[in-house]
Amino acid sequence: MTQHITIPHAHAGALYHDGVFVRILDPGRYDTGPQGFFDKIKRSITVVDTRERSLVLKGQEILTADKVAIRVSILVFFKVVDAAAALHEVANYTERIYEDVQLSARRFLSSRSLDDILADRNDISDAVLKSVSDSAARFGVEILRADVKDLVFPGNLRQIMNQVLETERRAEAKLIGARKEAEAAQVTAEAEQARVRIEAETERLQALIEARTNQEKEQLRLQTELVLAEAIKNNPSILRLRELDTLASMSRSGAKFVVGLDGLRPVGLHAID
Repeated sequence: MTQHITIPHAHAGALYHDGVFVRILDPGRYDTGPQGFFDKIKRSITVVDTRERSLVLKGQEILTADKVAIRVSILVFFKVVDAAAALHEVANYTERIYEDVQLSARRFLSSRSLDDILADRNDISDAVLKSVSDSAARFGVEILRADVKDLVFPGNLRQIMNQVLETERRAEAKLIGARKEAEAAQVTAEAEQARVRIEAETERLQALIEARTNQEKEQLRLQTELVLAEAIKNNPSILRLRELDTLASMSRSGAKFVVGLDGLRPVGLHAID
């Protein structure tokens, strides 16, 4: 009687003749019954799932190096890459992966203090992945990644940690407030310094403008006097006019003065010897 077996996609089949492994079959439909009248070989096919799968290591209680009991759950992702090795090298490759992950996590956590574990949980994942990958490769399984799913502490330790976290949050809030106050004070100080610099620069510019104005006035006065002096030199009568103007101004102000007649002579008269 002819028997058929179908190997689905993303699976592999291990063909056996009378219990002896022959080869790995690709996905498809195969006859396992007698191949002829004289064919007495008993054929069987074991199907192996080659898709990516996950395995959870649940709630393992482990003592850390400083004797703190913690419970850890680890999620491992893997897939079969060599169906023959997975079937023949170990009795049950999923159980073997579970045991290897369990022992690897225990070795790692028992050699670390609680502070080291809390500092970076990724260290656990990396250590488990590195340790289990080499052993899994020997029985045809590739470990894709390992992640810490849960990390549970004793009740009293959780309470202490919550208090520590709350204290850290408060300290951080105070630090942020202090930084803001310091920044505000710095901004105020910088603004005051800028105001003082602007006022000083303004005063300097005003003094410079005033000095330049006075200098220009003095230059203009000197130029005017030089022009007047040159004019008087060329025309002495101008000096006499200025004297008369000065006398007129003095008389209008009520000043009294005597003008001598020395050197004046009557016009049209002759002197008597």
